[in-house]
Amino acid sequence: MRRKIPSTAALVAFESAARHQSFTKAAAELSQTQGAVCRQIAGLESFLNVELFKRSRRGVKLTEAGLSYARRVAAQLDAVERDTLAVMGQQGAMNIELAVVPTFGTQWLIPRLKDFQRLHPQVTVNLTNRTRPFMFADTELDAAIYFGDADWPGTRAYLLMGENMMPVCSPALLQGQAQLSVARIAELPLLQQSTRPYAWRQWFGAQGVSCARDMSGARYELFSMLAQAAIHEMGVALIPPFLIRRELQEGQLALAAPLTMPTDKAYYLMIPERKLESPALVLLRDWLIKQAQDYEMASGLK
Repeated sequence: MRRKIPSTAALVAFESAARHQSFTKAAAELSQTQGAVCRQIAGLESFLNVELFKRSRRGVKLTEAGLSYARRVAAQLDAVERDTLAVMGQQGAMNIELAVVPTFGTQWLIPRLKDFQRLHPQVTVNLTNRTRPFMFADTELDAAIYFGDADWPGTRAYLLMGENMMPVCSPALLQGQAQLSVARIAELPLLQQSTRPYAWRQWFGAQGVSCARDMSGARYELFSMLAQAAIHEMGVALIPPFLIRRELQEGQLALAAPLTMPTDKAYYLMIPERKLESPALVLLRDWLIKQAQDYEMASGLK
């Protein structure tokens, strides 16, 4: 079926004339005659059966329909230009569009990506924040790192690491103690992670304690938000230490108790089945698995 799309030349002429509010300036920008620009726009108006400009002796002015159409056309031409430049700039390079959960991406992955670039300079990894599963077919994304149970239809999961969350707080809440008892933690404000609503209940359960307030407290979507709330003495938070290494080293946060909890969820690299043989993704997959293994060995988690 033939698409109902006007000529690209007419759209480019219209976008330029709309931006300048002048056929003369558009002609100069496009290295055309004013007559050529006028004909392109007249042809576009005929194609649309809509008047885009009001003409007068003083010049031209966009109609309401012309103004609305100009905004949409400009956005679409910008997108086409970006895609064209991206293809022109590849020249044999390989790009990976990787979705990551935000704090894991900033605190664990990005500090290590320099090593991947050194080993594989022909591969560029672009990162996008995503916190929950999505349909790969509806996006330009090639793979994802997410926290969950690896149940993601149409993909293959590669285990990276567990979370091993521990209670952390501002050193001020320790009041000079090396650590707090589980009973004392239960008395303090409990900061909640909205994507792990049962975390505190599971943590207290792992310590053999029942806490009536384990579901109460302010909720935050990201671990980075949770960490900031804990730093500002708003309560105790359950956070994987590898996501707050700098804050722990600098003394902004401290372990309230060196107690973790078992979990059946972990961080996984998810690759759509149709892209399992992608050379760039194979390189990234092998590198990520090795990095995760090295980290867990160095941290004594294995």
